[in-house]
Amino acid sequence: MFKRLALLMVLFFSVQLAWAEGDTEKTVEDYVNYIELKSFTTNLDGVGKPRFLKCEVTIQVSSESAHHAVNAHMPQIRNDLVFLLSSQNDETVGTIEAQNILAKKALKVVQDVLIAEESESFVSDLFFTSFVVQ
Repeated sequence: MFKRLALLMVLFFSVQLAWAEGDTEKTVEDYVNYIELKSFTTNLDGVGKPRFLKCEVTIQVSSESAHHAVNAHMPQIRNDLVFLLSSQNDETVGTIEAQNILAKKALKVVQDVLIAEESESFVSDLFFTSFVVQ
């Protein structure tokens, strides 16, 4: 009887321990966070009537260290994104396909900054949460 009780206790605690370890690993692997950048307003490149682009950008990171790295280098990230956005024209922002291409270029700009500064890209995706051309 004592052996069965001891075995039952060992099994119960090992299941509890395995379950707790599984939860810890899951939270580390499944960490997803979004960082909203302040909105961007730039002139579009081109001749003729002045055109403006106003957009909001959100970037996706997958760890707390990535979140800290992005925040630490935010001024340079914003600077490089401003240069990218201000070099656009009606053709490069006029269609959904063009905007998707621009989002990929913007993601690469952010990743390049982080690779240069931190030796790791950290950012897994970039989204335009608002995009207005006027």
